[in-house]
Amino acid sequence: MDSKLADSMEIYAARQAQVNQIVDAHAVWTVDVRRYLHQYPELSHQESKTVQYIREQLKNMGLSPHSYTGKDVIAYIEGGQSGKTVALRADIDALPIQEETGLPFASKNPGVMHACGHDGHTAILLGAARALTEGAVPFAGRIKLIFQHAEEVVPGGASELVKAGVLEDVDAIFGLHLWQNVDSGLLEVCAGPIMAGSDSFAIKIHGKGGHGSMPHLTVDPIVIASHLVTQLQTIVSRSLDPLYPVVISVGQIQAGDTYNIIPDTAQLQGTVRYFHPDVQKEIPQLLERLAHGVCASFGASATVEYVKGDPSVINDPRMNAIVEQVGRMVLGEENVRPAVPSMAGEDFSYYLQHVPGAYFFLGIRNEEAVYSHHHPRFTIDEKMLPVGSKLLAGIALTYLEQQV
Repeated sequence: MDSKLADSMEIYAARQAQVNQIVDAHAVWTVDVRRYLHQYPELSHQESKTVQYIREQLKNMGLSPHSYTGKDVIAYIEGGQSGKTVALRADIDALPIQEETGLPFASKNPGVMHACGHDGHTAILLGAARALTEGAVPFAGRIKLIFQHAEEVVPGGASELVKAGVLEDVDAIFGLHLWQNVDSGLLEVCAGPIMAGSDSFAIKIHGKGGHGSMPHLTVDPIVIASHLVTQLQTIVSRSLDPLYPVVISVGQIQAGDTYNIIPDTAQLQGTVRYFHPDVQKEIPQLLERLAHGVCASFGASATVEYVKGDPSVINDPRMNAIVEQVGRMVLGEENVRPAVPSMAGEDFSYYLQHVPGAYFFLGIRNEEAVYSHHHPRFTIDEKMLPVGSKLLAGIALTYLEQQV
């Protein structure tokens, strides 16, 4: 290692140690923030009280929060000198799930729960903001805090914010997801696709109904639907490049009103998950061709609706390297490893279509936190909240120092 690089690494390490010290001093506060948010979850596009709470916390830090859509919260932390602007993003919405954790700070809003960790993401970003505002850590440039609404629905908050101009002054963006599939204390990173694009489809089969005792006089849409479910998998196995991972899943079949009548119609609804953008271009026409072909072979017809959802999350290798660098300082070399890309979707992808950035996974699984995301008994290892704050604050400062 040359002397210049060694000096730089010493500077990074000293600054990260300062950030870590401040975050640790407020660790209990960060956990309390998460628990407060967990008790008062709000659904996508309805996060009014959550927004009010975040604004109050930012004002207490001496910041001036504002909004692009009326549903988000934005604030800047200004450095002492001019430079680039780096954004840090947290999502703030909850899910329509009845909580079953039995925790003393369980949701007080019936049928609504933070079952994906967004309460933790919000607390982490507030913790990072507190460290950056209270620590007097010198930096050049600006850090833009984005508390985003409506990540859990399509269309969601990220696309709204991008259209509203949230990235017009941003040079790079970073975000994290507390990840139940990974043990606590581990950081997973990926230079390239890390989360899948997520589309949906509906296929309505138009047949000819009749009495269940005389199927020869009908065109049975249920039989056709059964064939179509299995045939859809040939798109993955025979029509797409096998080097591109793709999932086509039918999650819902609706047909008929009673046991002895063959209905006129049946409807399939499902999801498509992919990483490579070319797949999204090909899937709709392949799915439509197959649906029409299978139905025609039985004397039926089909109506196909395909809805493009969030694109895949594709990390910039340079930004991912910054996450790795900070991760090694915070967690140690042995606790930073390559991520296994997930077929779950994330609208952070919209930001990455416009500016370079990186999204990463911080493990939260321990002996208590064993249930998956979106489960009514989902919870997290709260010891990882200050770790997340250290990572986000350190990543922002390192990016601005390097001015990549």
